[in-house]
Amino acid sequence: MIELEGVPELVDPVMVAAFEGWNDAGDAASAAVGHLEAEWKGEVFAALDAEDYYDFQVNRPHVWLDGGVRKVTWPTTRLSVVRVDDAGGKGKPRDLVLVRGIEPSMRWRSFCNELLGFAHELGVEMVVVMGALLGDTPHTRPVPVTGMTSDPDLARTMNLEESRYEGPTGIVGILQEACTHAGVPAVSLWAAVPHYVSQPPNPKATLALLNRLEDLLGMRIPLGELAEDARAWQLGVDQLAAEDSEVAEYVQSLEEARDTAELPEASGEAIAKEFERYLQRRDGGPGTGPTAGTSDSVPSLRDAGSGTGPGRGRPAKPGAGPKDSPKDTAEDKASEDRSEKNDSGDAGASGGRGSESSEPSDDSDDSDET
Repeated sequence: MIELEGVPELVDPVMVAAFEGWNDAGDAASAAVGHLEAEWKGEVFAALDAEDYYDFQVNRPHVWLDGGVRKVTWPTTRLSVVRVDDAGGKGKPRDLVLVRGIEPSMRWRSFCNELLGFAHELGVEMVVVMGALLGDTPHTRPVPVTGMTSDPDLARTMNLEESRYEGPTGIVGILQEACTHAGVPAVSLWAAVPHYVSQPPNPKATLALLNRLEDLLGMRIPLGELAEDARAWQLGVDQLAAEDSEVAEYVQSLEEARDTAELPEASGEAIAKEFERYLQRRDGGPGTGPTAGTSDSVPSLRDAGSGTGPGRGRPAKPGAGPKDSPKDTAEDKASEDRSEKNDSGDAGASGGRGSESSEPSDDSDDSDET
């Protein structure tokens, strides 16, 4: 039995959760919950026992000094509560139970049951879990955010997508299903983060999640400097992309695809399908999932999120792949034709070089796929 001492009776409480790791591309979701906790000065009232759920060789504890005294911070999941005194600008208070932690390494069912035990004791009316995934979305356009639920009635009344996804999942999906089986209304909000600039932080995606949460709960969230941070992030990525013609052309192709798509098709269903395709591509090894690195077959701004922000570092040169520009492909083809012509005499004599020149290069294979 969970006993909560010192926690006042809550008003219309909603649990909002996010977990670092596989479900948190660009740290967008965990940063959103962290923002809520900071803006409303949330006080931690409970923490899950780290020994029960975490592999410390995967998520290592941190040692730090407090006034010369050595202390250890263990990786875990913490719960805090905040009161929103002016929800929706109508003067009606509402409480949020914030859950922020790291995706557990083991015993996921027990993990979810413990969180649901807290939700039951606190009288939580709904659980909202936020996540972020890598997708083929340009950084120059609004961040797509999809609201999903497994409850058909909730999907209809709150204008959400009904989840039809099948495949590998993370703690966000498991917690949502645990809520559904326990009879607790549950929603997940997913932000699509550009896969070519996946390094945290991504304040633009964090801002998009908070805006969607505002709409979902009908409340006003103070954004502080987050909007300015999002603009600075986009300008930084713009500068990095402009320094590499291949990246710039790739971003332009994403913009054209986004702009020509019909809005209903480019919303929740398309993102869900892209999420499924991404998981199928990336599944199969440790560190894969919505926060894993992108494939080298497409351009990537690998240093965009390093240091203090997206303005540091230079984009890594992309490897050859299906996104090679048409101009480069044409030049490569012309170069190959000239090489074959120059070598035609020797090819007839020896056969070796002629045979070798007839094999398609990796670049030409990739351009054919394009």
